[in-house]
Amino acid sequence: MSVADTPAPAIDRKREQRGWIWYDWANQVFPTSVITVFLSGYLTAVAKEAAREDVARNGPDACATSSLQQCDISVFGGYVPAGSLWGYLLSIATVVQVLVLPIMGAIADRTRNKRRMLAWTAFTGAAATAALSLVGGTDWHLGIALFILANMSYGSSVVVYYAFLPEIATPDERDAVSSRGWAFGYLGGGLALAVQLGLFIGHDAVGIDEAVAVRIGFVLSGLWWAAFTLVPLARLKRHDEPHVRESGATVVTAGFRELRQTLRQAKTFPLTLAFLGTYLIYTDGIATVANVSAQYGRDELKLDETVLITTILIVQFVAFGGAVVHGRMARRWGAKRTIMTSLLVWIVVIGAAYFVQTGQQVQFYLLAVGIGIVLGGTNALSRSLFSQMIPPGREAQYFSLYEVGERSTSWLGPLVFAGVGQATGSFRLAIISLVVFFIVGFVLMIFVPVRRAIVDAGNPVPAKV
Repeated sequence: MSVADTPAPAIDRKREQRGWIWYDWANQVFPTSVITVFLSGYLTAVAKEAAREDVARNGPDACATSSLQQCDISVFGGYVPAGSLWGYLLSIATVVQVLVLPIMGAIADRTRNKRRMLAWTAFTGAAATAALSLVGGTDWHLGIALFILANMSYGSSVVVYYAFLPEIATPDERDAVSSRGWAFGYLGGGLALAVQLGLFIGHDAVGIDEAVAVRIGFVLSGLWWAAFTLVPLARLKRHDEPHVRESGATVVTAGFRELRQTLRQAKTFPLTLAFLGTYLIYTDGIATVANVSAQYGRDELKLDETVLITTILIVQFVAFGGAVVHGRMARRWGAKRTIMTSLLVWIVVIGAAYFVQTGQQVQFYLLAVGIGIVLGGTNALSRSLFSQMIPPGREAQYFSLYEVGERSTSWLGPLVFAGVGQATGSFRLAIISLVVFFIVGFVLMIFVPVRRAIVDAGNPVPAKV
């Protein structure tokens, strides 16, 4: 066993683990507050204002009097409805991540300086997020550029962050550490969102308008992300030296070379790929449920925005407890059995969503509790289980494939939801159709030989898998 492979003393590992989970706390503000709650509506409003001014210069203000389709903005010589900008932007940002993340993972493994890369990507993302506060008036172009930069940095930092897990936790510790991190992330994201929503809802009391409140929220998000990133940076260590000291263009070239090697090598670990494929199916269902819940509540159940905002907070805080419980279950039953149990609960929750009555706030809140219980835990255990199946020395590259795969397949669930909704005219049938992702994921999970996959990857098998 080499010095680099020798497990660190338990007291050092615990200190690093406690520092590591703080990055979940730090970065969760971006997907929760920025993507889910504030930026979509704000950027759409800015784009509509640009369209109104453009129409006003060329004729009657169709944006103010007619359909959304007439409220267009010019993009690369073509015209796009302002209301569709956010959807297209999410797609473009996803494509950028698919192109960038594998390279970032390869570079992280090549230099072995994950701590520096975590700092660089996290602070870049935080700065771009805070800079979204500069977007106003009709300047939606700036908003697009800053969001793509922030989103790319967020994804890159998560890849590097995940790659630390095998270095700071033994096989038997990873489920608990990953679950605590995910739980801590939901708690941090919920607290940050609560502060920002308090400012947004009470903007009149402090003498500002809604737009200013949102822009202050972007600054707070960036500061939150950057400030709490300092904790893991202070506690995480550099665990091994790079096999070749490289920098600049050399390390980028080597990163591309190692990426090609990883893609070829991945074929020799079919069981790892089998688990990854299974994960991509059920996580698409999870992401879709999380993303369309507000639309289901608004359009099908006729609930107002206050209820929907409250629901988001319920999910965040309940997910904290759910992730902790999943970690304890995994310690007793193993990660695979716990994930399968969680998928069964997802099936029950989706079935219950079909029967929620129109206008029934309490029923919708109970549904949010059900989602929160399984939301964080399922993903947390999937992260730790995948870390057991990665060949040593290529953690960042395989986690980049993990992240890229998740983003590359994230279009299927929304497509099913939208397609069923359009074909049937019912969002109830659309939401129940998502149960197929969890049923297929559960069935495939039965046939994934987790223990053998871990052995084939060259890793020690934990006591419970």
